[in-house]
Amino acid sequence: MSQSINAIVYATHGKPEEVLGLEEQTLAAPGADEALVRLKAAPINPADLNQIEGKYPIRFPLPATPGFEGAGIIEAVGAKVKGHKPGELVILPHDLGTWREAAVLRADRLTTVPEGIEPAEAAMLKINPLTAWRVLHDFVRLQPGDWMIQNAANSGVGRAVIAICRELGFRSVNVVRRAELISELRNQGGDVVLLDNDELREAAAAATDKAPIRLGLNQVGGASALRMAKAVAPEATIVTIGAMSLQPLTLPNGLLIFKNLNFTGFWVNKWYEGASAAQRAEAFEKIFELAQRGSLRTPIDQIYPLADFKTAVEHASEGGRSGKIIFSLTA
Repeated sequence: MSQSINAIVYATHGKPEEVLGLEEQTLAAPGADEALVRLKAAPINPADLNQIEGKYPIRFPLPATPGFEGAGIIEAVGAKVKGHKPGELVILPHDLGTWREAAVLRADRLTTVPEGIEPAEAAMLKINPLTAWRVLHDFVRLQPGDWMIQNAANSGVGRAVIAICRELGFRSVNVVRRAELISELRNQGGDVVLLDNDELREAAAAATDKAPIRLGLNQVGGASALRMAKAVAPEATIVTIGAMSLQPLTLPNGLLIFKNLNFTGFWVNKWYEGASAAQRAEAFEKIFELAQRGSLRTPIDQIYPLADFKTAVEHASEGGRSGKIIFSLTA
């Protein structure tokens, strides 16, 4: 039996507060290999806003519903579905468009969330924590006691990196732009927290007793990435996952010639598309364990109902927030 739901949609790219609208849609009953999922929570990520603006590499066919992350409860499954049942909390795939009340989709694309994790927290596990886990494992083989460095350390990925480093015994140098974040990130487990300025190389060397830093995580680009490149050890790898400054990487030739640095990038959506169900389950296993223990928490600034989408996206676009902006989709 079909049902009516509300979903946020956009028919053209532009400023989110100008092009988004709330639309009533008809949802069909699930087919034999499908599940009906009632959405409970969906965050607003920078990638979501960029996609609406037409600035993101992934563009949904228009008209589209935004939202790369979300979690919900399975309400019904088709006759051929195995491994999922009604009542399960699940994470939705990244290409669904999660800013909606419910969805029908293939059940094998869902990731079951274990008990002890709230829907709002589950809705934020797929992008930032998974990115942090992959970056800490896929590029440099760190051992307990080894150092890594990251800018924008107060971001969702940055906080996940701090938590995972603490869990695995890696040590982190965390670079931020605002002094008031220093004590906050130290309290969350950041070994060293420094301001992003021209003294970064000397400050990092002093704080780590000149230990080699072999892995860097760049979310900013521009001058911040250059300062990081000067702080890492020769032969180090710097992985770029974001460009918050909107400035390109510009590096002196000497950093490549004499330090032989390795620059690469990572995009979790690409990894997720190529991963099998077994690989996704393996990647989530440790992340779920950390979330169950409360070691992996993403701060939430404010929660909005779907109907307040204009206020929500404007809030999500502001700087200086204390956490994520979340849509609560509970009826």
